[in-house]
Amino acid sequence: MSLKRAGRTLRAMSRTEDTMADRARRSGPLSWRVRLALGLLIVLAVATVWVTNLLLTDRFTETTRNRAELRLALYSGNILSELRRNAIVPQLLARDPALIGALNSGDFSQSSQRLISYVDEIGAASLMLLDRDGRTVAATDRNRLGEGHRNQSYFVDALRSNTTVFTTQPREAGGYSFTYSRRVESQNSAIGVIVVEVDLAKFERAWAGITDAVAVMNSEGTIVLATEPRWRGRTMGEALTRQPPENAIERAIKATADWTALPPDAYLRGEAVMRIDGRIPFRGWTMATFTTYASVREKVNAVLALEIMGFALLAALAFYALSRKTALRMALFQRESVELRKLNARLHREIAEREKVQKDLASAEQTLEQSSKLAALGEMSAAVSHELNQPLAAMKTYLAGARLLLNRNRPDEALTAFHRIDDLIERMGAITRQLKSYARKGQEALSPVDLTDALASALSMMEPQLKARRVRITKILPDEPARVMGDRMRIEQVLVNLLRNAIDATKSVRDPEIEIILATGETATLSVRDNGHGIEDLDALFEPFYTTKQPGDGTGLGLAISSQIVSDLGGRLTARNGAEGGAVFEMQLPVLNEKTRAAE
Repeated sequence: MSLKRAGRTLRAMSRTEDTMADRARRSGPLSWRVRLALGLLIVLAVATVWVTNLLLTDRFTETTRNRAELRLALYSGNILSELRRNAIVPQLLARDPALIGALNSGDFSQSSQRLISYVDEIGAASLMLLDRDGRTVAATDRNRLGEGHRNQSYFVDALRSNTTVFTTQPREAGGYSFTYSRRVESQNSAIGVIVVEVDLAKFERAWAGITDAVAVMNSEGTIVLATEPRWRGRTMGEALTRQPPENAIERAIKATADWTALPPDAYLRGEAVMRIDGRIPFRGWTMATFTTYASVREKVNAVLALEIMGFALLAALAFYALSRKTALRMALFQRESVELRKLNARLHREIAEREKVQKDLASAEQTLEQSSKLAALGEMSAAVSHELNQPLAAMKTYLAGARLLLNRNRPDEALTAFHRIDDLIERMGAITRQLKSYARKGQEALSPVDLTDALASALSMMEPQLKARRVRITKILPDEPARVMGDRMRIEQVLVNLLRNAIDATKSVRDPEIEIILATGETATLSVRDNGHGIEDLDALFEPFYTTKQPGDGTGLGLAISSQIVSDLGGRLTARNGAEGGAVFEMQLPVLNEKTRAAE
């Protein structure tokens, strides 16, 4: 029962006091009907409090669980980004001519300084260069020079493998070290190993300030990162049972549970917590977070306290009425009625004050909505990483090639690579401007664009992924240029998003195929068809943050941004399922002719 309803009930009781006095004078002690009404009031109070507790507990617990799932997705995304960012480093350093030359010549006087110059740009914990005997000949930490690693798994496995090797092993001081290693070759012979240590301990330091408990498990179920240091090296079951001795209060909480919370997922330090599990798409790793029900208890108990207070006031009035037993006490009852009216007025004032508190709570809810917007900005930052991944990878490749060309005294060819890097930087700037335009439209000058050239540029951008997946590309293009009025950089961004979605849709297909058809008429229509499994929900496809990919693989912004770009250029982007399976995306833009040129 709300506070307003309680106030109305008290006012009604005040208006009926005279009638009850007359009945008491005539009949003496209260009848069984009045006693039955009081009993029903008590039953109603208990039922209302019980139902309110169940409903509000479910609601606030679900809200807490959703926020915990959002934090879990953010934490796993940060860990995956750090691992992927360092995965390419050993491959690049293994091709460094200076390091190869130092291993061949045995002169390592400048090698450590060279590794130190790299570590700040890379963001890794440390770098080490090992010779063929496993001895540290260069390192960012000079105290480790001369250490032997001949029997370490990251050295042995790297010498035996042709690819980059990831290794997890415990430290003597506690915790785990995470390394990427790759052998260094010269004339098809292994001459050493480059070791890159990934700094995942910074996430543990960042988690130290949160109230949740977080644990990251490898594919074997062993905890390698955790907010609780004693959990490392154990399975989750062992970690939960390894608790410090409980005091009497904690044992009481565990024995009786909390009547305002749902059945707990686990007990941590004697307190009931909810457990949220998630998957990190990296070598079978998983993550679990434990969130307490403290916020749920506070919110539910605040509402229940108000309800109990209202019913307590009603019960007090009812028992007061029962205390009148004879008509001789009528005068006293009348005087007390005046006091009840004063109490009623005071209750009105308290209700007004509580309504003010409710307004303050509404303001707090607006603050929570702002926090949700900040969480959405976190998703947008993930989208920036998603969009800039390809230019960054291409820039690393061009930079490595330019370094080799300069070492071979071929500066003209190296200059070409630098020009390509400059073009990629321009592309990255355009992509970040476009991501800003998703939330706020901007006016940009348009120019004639040949869709054939834009398609060729997009295919060149996606060439590494297409080759890695061995995707067969079929193109049907017109003989004459298909020219439209638009922004070539934004159009290429749309084409790259469509090609990336097509590649992702054919991950589980044995022989992936992508068919591209460009036709001109009244409009220029570019169709991209794949032989994947099709689209399940066409209505929500272009909604922001809608995605069918696994957590960490996509943010659901690619198609939403692409649709906005095509709409800004006067066209439309549609999707459907093909008759023979797979998905078909069509981009339609007005063809540039004399009329449209004059209009522009």
